[in-house]
Amino acid sequence: MNKTPTGKLYLMPNTLDFGVPGAEVDLQQVLPLHAIQIAARLGHWVAENAKTTRAFLKRVDAVQALAQPLQSLQIVELPRPGKGGGSSKTPASPSPTDAWGALLAPTLAGHDLGLISEAGLPAIADPGAQLVAAAHAQGVEVVPLSGPSSLLLALAASGLNGQSFAFVGYLPVEGPARMTRIRELEVLSQKAQQTQLMIETPYRNEALLQALLQGLRPTTRLSVSCGLSLTQGWTHSATVAQWRTQPRALPDKVPAVFALLAP
Repeated sequence: MNKTPTGKLYLMPNTLDFGVPGAEVDLQQVLPLHAIQIAARLGHWVAENAKTTRAFLKRVDAVQALAQPLQSLQIVELPRPGKGGGSSKTPASPSPTDAWGALLAPTLAGHDLGLISEAGLPAIADPGAQLVAAAHAQGVEVVPLSGPSSLLLALAASGLNGQSFAFVGYLPVEGPARMTRIRELEVLSQKAQQTQLMIETPYRNEALLQALLQGLRPTTRLSVSCGLSLTQGWTHSATVAQWRTQPRALPDKVPAVFALLAP
């Protein structure tokens, strides 16, 4: 008996306008046509949120007709760790019988499967990384598709070191722990000449900026990128001393990426 060919796991890029009021962009301006065409034909999806994925697919349908009705598509949500808890580590070899491996069932039945994040590239600063690990463990081909990444766009626009960089995620919320972490990152940046990238929940953008301006040395370079790929998106890169003398307020509903490099 011939074995059913295994489907592929497509890493589908998304726009960066999620959750930003009135900022919806033209899909064709940020996603390649090839990615839109693949999205239109997929019948099986894994997503952080089924509702927002359906909204994304409606935008796809306006450009490239979906191969089947939206209501008939199978959209399964990723397991949700407790907010602020759980491990961020990706398992080395997920079991085919665990919750992550089970999400790949369509591929084992011969169907292609799409993985999509709420914004940007899936599996980058995103829980979908565990599904990609499970796909490799089960021998499922993983196909990344080109699209926007706020982290790489911010790094490119910052003027900081793009040869050596690290994404450190979210900093602690508590003041003393946050300040300790900021100073640790500055020391690491200076020692390795490595750009340190971080993000924050939009409503805490301003709080993180003020903590960075308080904790970093005046000569350290700080770059902030807001709403990249959106109409009103911008990047401002300067020394901490310059930021202090020429402050710039940050929006509380627009995602931002922060980057620092110590001389």
